Amino acid sequence: MFVRLSSKGQLIIPKAIRSALGLRPGAHLHIEVVRDRIILEPVATVSPIEALYGQYVDCDLIAALEEEHRQELQNG
Repeated sequence: MFVRLSSKGQLIIPKAIRSALGLRPGAHLHIEVVRDRIILEPVATVSPIEALYGQYVDCDLIAALEEEHRQELQNG
């Protein structure tokens, strides 16, 4: 499969490849040159908030904080 480099140095990754790799607009790619080849690899970028999503489903954080506060009050 061939792609053409634009005058601005941009190239378009064909839709079939984007779909196969799950690439969406704004996706980050790592690029490197190995000998005479260009290697592009998708990079998973997850915000700290997204990384925590679903981690504390079974936890009642408010109850835990209230208990901690009660303990602090009792211990003076």
